[in-house]
Amino acid sequence: MKVVTSAQMAALEAASECRGITTDTLMETAGRAVAETVRGLLGGVADAAVIVLVGPGNNGSDGLVTARQLRRWGARVTAYLVAARPQVDPKMDLARDYDVETISLADDPGMVILERLLRRSRVVVDAVLGTGRSRPLSGGIKDAMLLLQACRTGQNWPRVVALDLPTGVNADTGEVDPACPQADVTVALGRPKVGLMTFPGAAASGRLEVVDIGLPAGLGEEKDIALELLTAAWVGPQLPARPLDGHKGTFGHALVVAGSRNYVGAACLASLAAARAGAGLVTLAAPESTYKIAAGRLTETIHLPLPEDDQGRIHPDGASVILEALHQYDALLVGCGLGVSDGTAEFMDRLLPSGGPVMPPTVMDADGLNSLSRLPRWWSRLGGRAAVTPHPGEMATLAGIPISQVQQDRIETARRWAAQWNLQVALKGAHTVIAQPGGIVKLSPFANPALASGGTGDVLSGIIVGLMAQGLSPDHACCCGAYLHGLAGEIVREKMGESGPVASDCIMELPVAIDRLRRGAAATT
Repeated sequence: MKVVTSAQMAALEAASECRGITTDTLMETAGRAVAETVRGLLGGVADAAVIVLVGPGNNGSDGLVTARQLRRWGARVTAYLVAARPQVDPKMDLARDYDVETISLADDPGMVILERLLRRSRVVVDAVLGTGRSRPLSGGIKDAMLLLQACRTGQNWPRVVALDLPTGVNADTGEVDPACPQADVTVALGRPKVGLMTFPGAAASGRLEVVDIGLPAGLGEEKDIALELLTAAWVGPQLPARPLDGHKGTFGHALVVAGSRNYVGAACLASLAAARAGAGLVTLAAPESTYKIAAGRLTETIHLPLPEDDQGRIHPDGASVILEALHQYDALLVGCGLGVSDGTAEFMDRLLPSGGPVMPPTVMDADGLNSLSRLPRWWSRLGGRAAVTPHPGEMATLAGIPISQVQQDRIETARRWAAQWNLQVALKGAHTVIAQPGGIVKLSPFANPALASGGTGDVLSGIIVGLMAQGLSPDHACCCGAYLHGLAGEIVREKMGESGPVASDCIMELPVAIDRLRRGAAATT
């Protein structure tokens, strides 16, 4: 699913008009879709009090369609005009024909009526400003949004459904006006906007729903859009096949090079995640002292003990042990919990010498990235079949830029450096960003505080190498891995809540997540 800027969305709508699908048709479809979201949120709208905050442009027109539809279904609907509407306003006329009550801010001194309506309503539909507005909120619109904020601080606050964008979220940057009301649900019309996938806009948007408004398929204007949202419909069919006559060799052998005396857990998490992602065999290559502990915890994993230094980290001589055995493996993960020292940098230099052997599909993560960054032109040592999976701090180290610059524009940061390094880049975090060297960027739909705990990054890299071992390309492994990681996290949150889950909880739900996606893919074929 394409993720668009405001200009790209306008171009799609104009192209639709040229195909005979009018703006009025799009508005009617959009307004009904938002009304259906409200009905689903409440479990029915008969006699429910709903207020639609109506803006001056097309977003307000969509809101008037929503109001009319809700009234048809029996809701008690008020359309509150927070700004002047056009003198000729067919959507307003139709709403009134269906007995939608209309009130204007201009006729409500002190917003006394608005406050009463907000406090009695079960749902507020924010249809004030959409993609066409990026200036700071001001005047009556700002005052109305601040009042909505204030009314949501009590115990019986109304839920807010934002139509396309919460008012005050910049569609292109995700910047949020201080007066922007927090939405419970944002219904993105046709395509999600960049600002809904970029913080802080993503936080202000609540749960994101994307609805079809009738844009025709195959629009030329859409083919050139290089930002996409990962969906279950895309991920499910990409997952490796599981033939009935398959055996452990069928599903690949992953080598995980990880761990140190202080970070045994990272090695265990990455190895177990690779197995739970479906790899037929997983070997953990770890320092001797790490191996002794990990072997008691990982009963299904093969172990390749490595020499270690006096701090319990991999000794540089461990590189030759790995290289001698490398032909046995279908995919390689290096980095989780290795620690960082002159010795680990030398280990990396020996493992990935310039002009060295062709490596299997490779994932570089965590301390492996920090050690690798010490080597000149480190990216040239990985070849084309590799992915790096940094968190923002590791990305800053690799690129030599401040973390604030990484986070300021995560999409463009990942896109730029994927092209420069000729590698897949999975920039971890809420809405993980996966960038291809050719410029295509895909976003995970998941932002989940239940995953904000130590070790979840190791789980993600383990999933990716497990998928690579089964034959997925680095690009598809990163995309499917990020989606599986996020979906497993959602399952954990459903069962346990947002506070307290740990990385191993996510691993245990991986088979469930994979099964959900497979069943979904099977149902559509």
